[in-house]
Parts: sequence; structure tokens; C-alpha cells
Amino acid sequence: MLAWERADGARVELTLLGPAAMRRLNRRATGRRGLTDVIAFALPQPDGTLLGDVYICRDAARRWVDGVSRSPFPVPRTKRPGNVQRATWNVNEELVRLAVHGTLHVLGYDHPDGPGRTRSAMWRRQERYVRRLHSGGA
Repeated sequence: MLAWERADGARVELTLLGPAAMRRLNRRATGRRGLTDVIAFALPQPDGTLLGDVYICRDAARRWVDGVSRSPFPVPRTKRPGNVQRATWNVNEELVRLAVHGTLHVLGYDHPDGPGRTRSAMWRRQERYVRRLHSGGA
């Protein structure tokens, strides 16, 4: 994905956290209480390279897939092929989506909060990369 973004001077590390650790990180990093699925940090270096840390909570991903998400904006879950919203049916695909999402944040992409996020340019790029990765994309 970094190559697709032409982010030659970037390195992103992914870390899986349990729910308690992710809650603590969420509180320290954002001031928000509760479980979140992904948190990303970009660390630009003096030499122009970019280091990033992406933290993902598998339990939060599983909750989303199981339909227990506490999201303030519920997303319809359908099996229609054209649905670019989060209609994931397995945890592994959702983990890939979260890794892509966090990496895009590290690279400087952002999206609005609320329901508009799934219509944003970042979200469309994310879903394109998820499809590419699942199809063995090059």
C-alpha cells in the first residue's frame, strides 16, 4: 500500500492491542473514554522520512462485524455489491480495512466525523485498497 501511495520514505508499524490497552490508549491520545477500533500516529522525521504507528483492536473489529458497534452513526449492513460502507462479514477483512485506514491517516488523509465519512475521498481510497489487497492486487 505504501508503494501504491508512492510513500517511499514511509514506514508504518502495526500493533494489535487488547480492549483494556486500547481503551487506555484512546483515553491518553484522544481524551475519549471507551473502546475504539484504530488509532494512528504519524511521526515525521528530520530527514524527511515518515514513521507511523497504527494500533488496532481485534475485539473492537469483531464487535463491528458482529453488529455490536456502538457507533453514533449506524451503517446499513447489506450484501449488495455496490455498498462501499462497512458491510464487512469477517474479522480478517475488517482488520485489513483498519490497517489501511490507520495507514492512510499516517500519510495525512482525513475524513469528516459522522455519516459523511463513508462518502469521503479517504474512505473511497481505503475501500479501493481493501479490494485490491483482497484480490491479491499488485
